[in-house]
Amino acid sequence: MSEQHTYRVIVRGTWDGPADEARRRLLAEAADHGMASMRFTEEGSLSYEASPLKHFSMRFVVVSDAADGEEMAAAIAEDRAETALRALGHGFRDLRSTVTDLDTMKINRKPASRR
Repeated sequence: MSEQHTYRVIVRGTWDGPADEARRRLLAEAADHGMASMRFTEEGSLSYEASPLKHFSMRFVVVSDAADGEEMAAAIAEDRAETALRALGHGFRDLRSTVTDLDTMKINRKPASRR
């Protein structure tokens, strides 16, 4: 069995001219998708600002083979984002991802004397 790594992936994108109904729904639900909703989850958490209603981000946790690397984690997260946004009926474009491998991340700890 190959080694698994856990990745945190932020997928960012732009709303692609939402139709009136989608725009109304996004604006009505904006309070549920603000800073407080930003969590890394397997299914992804959507966040955006109502004004201007232009960009969004989704945060994902992806567990995959370490050998596949960050590129595969990004591809998996972008696929999940596309699926979720299409299911909600939202148009989007320009997806791009930022990936952090939690298993190789260096943690800088303060010396005990500085705590």
